[in-house]
Amino acid sequence: MKLSPLLALAALGIVSLPAMLAQAPKDGPSAKSPAPKSAPAPKKSVVRPTIPAADRHDPGKVFLEKADRLMFDQARDSDVQVLVGNVMFRKGDMFMYCDSARFNEATSSLDAFNNVHMEQGDTLFVYGDELYYSGADELAELRAYPGKKVRLINRDVSLTTDVFFYDLAEHVGYYETGGTLTDKQNILKSLQGYYYPDSKDAFFYLNVDLTGPRPNDTLRMFTDSLTYNTGTNIAQLMCETLIVSKDGEITSTSGFYDTKSGLADLYDRSTVHTRRGNYLTGDTLFYDRNKGYGEAFGNMILTDSAKQSELRGDYGFYDELKDSAFITGNALALEYSQADTLYLHGDTICAYMLTDSTKVTDVFHRVRFFRNDCQGLCDSISVVERDSILYMYYNPILWYGDKQIVGNVIYAHFNDSTVDWARLPESGVLGQHIGEDCYDQLAGSDMTAWFNDSTIRRLYVEGNVQVIMFPMENDSTYNKFVFTESSTMDAYFNGNEIEKINMWPETTGKATPLYLAKRSAYYLPMFRWYAPLRPMAPAEVFDYPAEMADLKAQKLMGKIRPDAYTVRGTATGRPRPLEPEHTAAPAALPADSLPADSLSPASSLQLPDSLGISVPVTLPDSIEIPEPVALPDSIEIPEPADQPEPSAPVDPAPEAPETPDVPEAPSAPTPDAPGTTDIYRKEVIS
Repeated sequence: MKLSPLLALAALGIVSLPAMLAQAPKDGPSAKSPAPKSAPAPKKSVVRPTIPAADRHDPGKVFLEKADRLMFDQARDSDVQVLVGNVMFRKGDMFMYCDSARFNEATSSLDAFNNVHMEQGDTLFVYGDELYYSGADELAELRAYPGKKVRLINRDVSLTTDVFFYDLAEHVGYYETGGTLTDKQNILKSLQGYYYPDSKDAFFYLNVDLTGPRPNDTLRMFTDSLTYNTGTNIAQLMCETLIVSKDGEITSTSGFYDTKSGLADLYDRSTVHTRRGNYLTGDTLFYDRNKGYGEAFGNMILTDSAKQSELRGDYGFYDELKDSAFITGNALALEYSQADTLYLHGDTICAYMLTDSTKVTDVFHRVRFFRNDCQGLCDSISVVERDSILYMYYNPILWYGDKQIVGNVIYAHFNDSTVDWARLPESGVLGQHIGEDCYDQLAGSDMTAWFNDSTIRRLYVEGNVQVIMFPMENDSTYNKFVFTESSTMDAYFNGNEIEKINMWPETTGKATPLYLAKRSAYYLPMFRWYAPLRPMAPAEVFDYPAEMADLKAQKLMGKIRPDAYTVRGTATGRPRPLEPEHTAAPAALPADSLPADSLSPASSLQLPDSLGISVPVTLPDSIEIPEPVALPDSIEIPEPADQPEPSAPVDPAPEAPETPDVPEAPSAPTPDAPGTTDIYRKEVIS
């Protein structure tokens, strides 16, 4: 059967239904009538969607730009268009492409399938397998088929996930089922994430993990909330965060970390754990990972776990590469390697390394320290780790129980946390409170003590040796004091007992009944009792009594040599100063040859232990003092007639010990001009 030309065209779909209907107008001839010869033949056309000529930036409006075929889904909704082949939509500057789609032009909603991608300019691209766009919410949801991922690419930034949402109104993309963002600097993973292409800000939540993409970069960051900018590579910490690298670890809850430069500005109590094992903590913390230094502000703590010590203050600077620190503002050093804790306070604490890797710690001004077994103060302290020597400068005072030691300078050598030897090279006074206004006292120009097993083994005093002792009577009372002086004293001890005392070349002394003596005669000229200054608890190291300020205007021990605060000699290879020969002196007498009422063992002078040693030492008078019938004001004791000074003794008196070989310590500040006010004499002199 032969079809008419009109039906043949309709069957082939060359013309549309409106064109077909136009072939039979109501007022025209019958369909069976042949067309007039003068009528033109219809043009051939292809099915294309009609593209509205409208403003493409109409808010909320989605436009169909092109497709190969257009159909209507009459089974569901006559308003839904079915598009097949090279489909393209546009909303503002965003273009959406797919192989096929269902489009509702009235609501500007669409579903797109296969080879789905979105483009905005030449910088933002999103790829997926399915796209569902709601015109009412202006929200696009992109999905990927199993085994594939939705990908967002914005210049150097790539984001991958299973399901991706893009808000075209707010210009933000996000995921809620886990995703990964990658830029040139880092890889960030989380369960939830938001990315703003315009500002390059990204927000990550739940199980956030930041990793440096380079194989040799050990940077890792773990948290539950993190803000990150792909342009600056700066991460903002929003909750507890752990930052790990080859240089150490950082723990913080708030702050900023530049992953490119390694700079950190941290707040709300943060901690840096350095590769040396030290911890730097502060309310506010700045840390440069590459340069290896940090600054802490507010309640700063620098902890050395290996040495079991801490430095605290209001401000601290720590240079990890140089292993140096500077602390100020309520500065406090704690050392708790032993059973007892040492609390050491000063205005400023400096710790640094010398060129030969020797560690030096200096504490400046208003220095006070407390330990249960000893307390002390001075103006400056320096500790040289190589030689294990502690240097105390400018009016140092130490207390042990009821004992006190005072000098212009004190050196103490440590061996396994105990004192090996101690020296007062520029005059010193040892004192012990006996009772009421009675104090045993020992003074000399240069004192050196050697210790063994926490007890004193030898005491050597050179120059201007003076001793005042209050011997206890049989009825436990005190009714006299004995004053003895000489040029040199050398005492040997066995445990806590005196083995031998040598005093030479001449010894003079006198005994004075208390009822005949003025109260001022009870004390050596340089002796003062400084009990009001003594810290009695750890918190009292921060106190600064007014009397302590007055000490700066005094020279406690009188005249000081110009080089008193410069350590002479070196201790390299020599752990202790050279001791003099153990020889007898011309004026020596054994301790058991002295009368009991002169200097009994009960009236022994307790030598204060300046660094953890508490040793009772009995200093017997080397010359017997006869008991007079009538007690004059004082008794002069002549030299024994049977012991003239030999011109060439067989056993010469020992030479003074050499100066302790110690390294040159940091020079102490020059003391203030001396004053002569006796701020404590009024407390012990009636």
